Amino acid sequence: MSYEILISFIIASFALAFSPGPDNIFVLTQSIVNGKKYGLATVFGLITGCLVHTTLVAFGISAMIKANENLFFSIKLLGAIYLIYLAYKVFVSDVTISLSLAINEKKTTKQLFKQGFVMNVLNPKVSIFFLAFFPGFLFSDVLSTIAQFYILGLLFMVVSLLVFSVIAILAGTISREIKQNSNIGVYLKWMQIIVFVAIAIFILV
Repeated sequence: MSYEILISFIIASFALAFSPGPDNIFVLTQSIVNGKKYGLATVFGLITGCLVHTTLVAFGISAMIKANENLFFSIKLLGAIYLIYLAYKVFVSDVTISLSLAINEKKTTKQLFKQGFVMNVLNPKVSIFFLAFFPGFLFSDVLSTIAQFYILGLLFMVVSLLVFSVIAILAGTISREIKQNSNIGVYLKWMQIIVFVAIAIFILV
C-alpha cells in the first residue's frame, strides 16, 4: 500500500474542492442568502450524491481491468486528456466569480439536501470526472480495485465535506473578500489549471 499516493490524492482533492466551481459557489450562495444551516444542508446533499458516482465508477472500472489491462491504460490516457481539456476550459473562461443573490422562495434544509443530492447525481460530468481522476491514484496491489475506489471516494467526500462546510460557515467573510479583491478570480483560475494539469501528468507518469 502506498501512503504517498493517498497523501497526493488528499492534497489534489483539497485543491479541487477549494477551486471555484458550480458546487461550492452554489453552497456559498445558499449560505449568504439563507444562512449557514441551509448552506450545510446543501453540502450534505452534494456529498451524499458522490456515493452514487463512486459506485458506478468503482464497478465499471473494476470490470474493465479484469477484461483488459490495455483497455485500462487507455481509460487512464483518456482521463489525462480530459483533465487537460478541463484545464483549457478554465483557461479560456471568464475569471469573474459570479455570486447570484437573487431572492427566491426560501427552501427548507430538507429540500436543499434533496436539491444538492439530485443536482450531483444527475450531473454526468461528476462520473466522467471520477473516471478521469480516480484510476491514477490506485494505491494497493493487495486490496481489490472496487475497495480502493470506495476508499478514494470516501476520502474525496470527507475532504470536500470539510472544505464546503468551511465555505458555508464562513460564507459572509469569503463572499466579501471575493467581491473586494479583483485579483482573486485570477489566482483561483490558475490554481485550477495547475491542479488539472498536475493530476493529468501524475496519471500518465
